[in-house]
Amino acid sequence: MSSVVSCLIPSAAPRQELFGDPLLDAYLEFLSGRCRPNSVLAARFDLTVFFRVVAKPIEAVTATDVLGFITAQRSGATHLPDPLLGPVGGDMVGVSLRTVRRRLSTVAGLYAFLTARGDVPVNPVPRGLPTRRERHRPSQGVPLIRAPRRTLPRILTPVEVDALTTALRTHRDRAMVAAMLLGGLRRCEVLGLRLEDVRAAERRLFIAEGKGGHQRFVPISSRFFEHLGAYLEQERPEDADTDAVFLVLKRPRRGRPLSAYGLDEVLDGARTRAGLAHASCHELRHTCLTRLREAGMPLEAVQAQAGHAIESTRIYLHLADDWLASQYRRAAEVIDAQVFAGTSPASTGPSASTVPLVPPHLRDHPDRQDRAPVPGFRRLR
Repeated sequence: MSSVVSCLIPSAAPRQELFGDPLLDAYLEFLSGRCRPNSVLAARFDLTVFFRVVAKPIEAVTATDVLGFITAQRSGATHLPDPLLGPVGGDMVGVSLRTVRRRLSTVAGLYAFLTARGDVPVNPVPRGLPTRRERHRPSQGVPLIRAPRRTLPRILTPVEVDALTTALRTHRDRAMVAAMLLGGLRRCEVLGLRLEDVRAAERRLFIAEGKGGHQRFVPISSRFFEHLGAYLEQERPEDADTDAVFLVLKRPRRGRPLSAYGLDEVLDGARTRAGLAHASCHELRHTCLTRLREAGMPLEAVQAQAGHAIESTRIYLHLADDWLASQYRRAAEVIDAQVFAGTSPASTGPSASTVPLVPPHLRDHPDRQDRAPVPGFRRLR
């Protein structure tokens, strides 16, 4: 039985899809020995896009071509613009800044590999544009791409969750959605589940192939196991020769492991029937982790449940609006109490300037807008 997770590989194995160029093929082979299959596929696609736009041999690419590639990607052009450094219009029809930054990183990695081997003299991808501070602070140059490192993802409301789950047609589909919505699993982790990974008695799952190859145990609600049990008993093909949990239910691929495309197709159909504008696999995962944080689950526990670094988990502090608002109100009450206590007549004496105090029955009222003025903020009115 192959240990490769099926959702990570396309219809043809990535190592068999060569460029035909010995330098590019050598770099892909180098990546295959040190990166996950998804990373190799992404690098292959990024390099395909770059050299299709630049349309030059590897040795002939210059820094000007790289800057022209940025312009072409942002403007949606399929070839280098003329002039190469022309302005980009306000209406962007190309890819996002984060995508351009990722592709430049892939190209820079290629030329770093080739430079180390001595195939090319220099790396044509600039690390950044120099400034007047470059002499004293070399790392403070202007980056080629200035894009937000992390944006807030969208999550589903309880009404949207009910509509989506109601639109699902099989126990298999309900179990897969529940794994993401109640356990916070990634799409690939759901499709990578094996029968031996299901610990029903312990009400948890073993993730053998998480992001970056990391393993972890994930506790999950009993509702998931109810749908999973019904699927295994009533729907899963009995003659399947694979230990993958989630299989195709219809011919001609009945009994084979479900692919990432198949799961996306299931979710797209349910979203259409439910009349929702958005409901991707990753949004289900974000919804789960956000609700766990809102329910008071410590950030370290959310990190372990999600299976990623603590910096990546901090985003759920911003998604959990109720938690953030409650923390702010608690701190604001302390600040207000200190300000009002320091300006009361009893504490400052009759000669000190005083601020009108708020009546006790209005201090904690949530709808009160006429808070006492704070010194120093009068000009903001």
